[in-house]
Parts: sequence; structure tokens; C-alpha cells
Amino acid sequence: MGARGAQITALLISPNRRIADQFLESLGRGRAFEILADLRAYPSVSNLDTRIRQLRPDVLLLDVASELDVAGELIKSVTSQRPPVHVIGLHTNNESDAILRSLRYGASEFLYAPFDVSIQEAAISRIQKLLQPNGGERESGKVVVFSSAKGGSGASTLAMQTASALRRASGKRVLLADFDLMAGSLGFYLNLEQSYSLVDLILSADHLDHDTWSTMTADADGIDVLPAPDVPFTDAVEAGGLHQVLAHARNMYEWTVIDLPAIFQRISLLTLSEADRAFIVSTSDLASLHLTRKAVKLVTQLGLDSQKVQVLINRMDKRNELNTSDLTKLFGCHVEAAIPNDQLAFQRGVALGQPLEPDSELGRIVDSFAGKLMGVVPEPKKPQARFAILPLLSHT
Repeated sequence: MGARGAQITALLISPNRRIADQFLESLGRGRAFEILADLRAYPSVSNLDTRIRQLRPDVLLLDVASELDVAGELIKSVTSQRPPVHVIGLHTNNESDAILRSLRYGASEFLYAPFDVSIQEAAISRIQKLLQPNGGERESGKVVVFSSAKGGSGASTLAMQTASALRRASGKRVLLADFDLMAGSLGFYLNLEQSYSLVDLILSADHLDHDTWSTMTADADGIDVLPAPDVPFTDAVEAGGLHQVLAHARNMYEWTVIDLPAIFQRISLLTLSEADRAFIVSTSDLASLHLTRKAVKLVTQLGLDSQKVQVLINRMDKRNELNTSDLTKLFGCHVEAAIPNDQLAFQRGVALGQPLEPDSELGRIVDSFAGKLMGVVPEPKKPQARFAILPLLSHT
């Protein structure tokens, strides 16, 4: 399994001996890892570097429950080495915040008590692929996600239209994926009959290939579409499987556009942590703007890269132009207030499951937006008109 035998070799670091004992006990139920050394305290970065050079483990099994900030510095250190050492975070439970921060620091996998053997084996399978030489693969594709803080803001429609615009402008392979596993609607909008979803891809993550992927996606005018499941899926999505699906998508597509559920949901935060660009879609009503500000604060508190997150103000009323400079300060991230209120054009696109007319105002705006994602259209100058609702937001 590992580079030096039937098992993956590992250096275990865990100040919490309950976690360590539970994990070590689980190894007796399977042949997952060969522990080369068991450290009972977090070492310094320099000492850890020395131990890694001495032992040359395949992976670092690291307690991220005791002191996540300290563990994070160790993760960043070992994953920045060349070649990197892959890190598997260990925790007492499946805690979303710990998963997100561990992945942001650079961990490849996350295991939690009682350390089920089947979950360990799935993680090992993914680690094995990471340990294999890449052999000159092409540059990875980009992942762009759309979410909202308040339902009905138009994130799904913008995701669908952006995917279509990217396909037209680039001529490259594009995946449009619906990650709203409880109430996704892209399959309905596009009139697709498809029985597979993200859930099926995660279950097949250990043996994904081109044929399997093609079977689980549907074609919509040259765009591969992964709809939401027919029956709402309420269980937690396994973070390692989601990571592997996204990695596979990057290898297959130049552009992956993902429609996420509300940004406060766990799957949205996990996906956002791996995206290249993320857009939180808001309308100009007070409630939507208030919730969007809360969403941006949440993203910041979780330590996700705020530089890749932007706010899109959708259905903007031309009679009340937004002061994007002030809103940028209010939200703490860049505001792209460029989508006018043209319900008729959007509803026509939704009803027919077709792209916007390219010669329409809305079609031109979406095409320009796609061009900026591709880096071929410069950022326009931002309007500086006052927005009357701004003082109200300062007290919400």
C-alpha cells in the first residue's frame, strides 16, 4: 500500500492520549498504518522537520483537537516541504470548524473517533493516489462556487448562466454541479432526467475514472451537469470524499461551476475552502444584505481566504445605484454590484433552461462577468452613488 510495504508509514503526534489510544486500538482491527513513532507532545517546527528527515514517513497523523492553531503551524510547515508530507488530522468528533481549518492549513484527510476502519481505508486509498508521481499532468482547472445567505437570491440561476457563458467564451470543458443535496433545482431547470448526484460520486471516489464520471453526469448543450439527488440527502457529506471529487473535477474540466446551498451549511463551507473563486449572491433588500454581512463574517472567522470571496448584488434596481466602495467596507470583501433587475429575461432563461440572449443587456453582463473570471475582461470602474439603506445596516 505505502511506498515501503503493505502499509502506509506514519508519524503520530497526539498530546491527547485518549485520541491516540483510540486510534492505535483501531489499527488492531485493520492494516491501515505502520506507526514509525508516537510523539506525546507537539514538537517545534524545526524538531518536527528533523524527525521527518530521520523517519521519512508517508504521512503525518496529527491531533488537531488539542491545540488547532499549534497543529496548523505544523501542517503548514510539512506540507510546504518538497516533496510535501501529507497530513491526516485526528479529532474526537466530526467537527465542521476543525475540518475546515485543517483543510485550509493544508491537511489532506480528516479522521475522527471511533476511527472506523472502512473510513481509514478510504482515506488511505486517496492518500496512495497523492503519493504516486503526477507524471506531467496538465494545469488543474478552476472551481467557481455560487452561494447565498438568503434563499431566493438567484445564486442557482447565476451559476447556470455563468457556466454557459464560460463554455461559449472558452470553448473548454465545463462542469455545472448542484451541491444542494436537499433542495437542488438545476436538474429541474435544465429538464434533465438523471439518477446520479454528488453523493454517488463520493461513494465511488476511490475508483473514479472517465467512464464512471461520464455515466454519472448529464449533457446539457455541451456542458456536463451533475444534478442534485432526486431524494433529499440529509446525512453529512464525508470531507475526504468531497475533496477527491473536486480534485477529479479539476483534472477533467477547465471550469467547474458549483451551485451551493446557503453559505451557512457545512457542505458550502467545505466546498468554499477548496474553491478558486466564491460568490455570495445577495439582493438589495435589507434582510439579504444583513445576512450576507453575517456570512462574510463567518467566512472570515473560519479563517477562509477572504481574497477569493466576493459579493454579487443581484436584481439591482437602477433607480437606487449602490455605492460599492461603502458596501465593500461594510462587508469586508469586494462587492461586484453588476446584475440589473431584469426578471423577465432571467425567468425566460429559467423556464426554457437556456442561456440568456447574448445581445440582451443581461446576457452581455453575464458574458462580461465570465470574461473577468477568465482574465480577458478588465474590471470596470465602480459607481460611487450613495445607497440610502447603508446607515440602517450599520446598526443591524
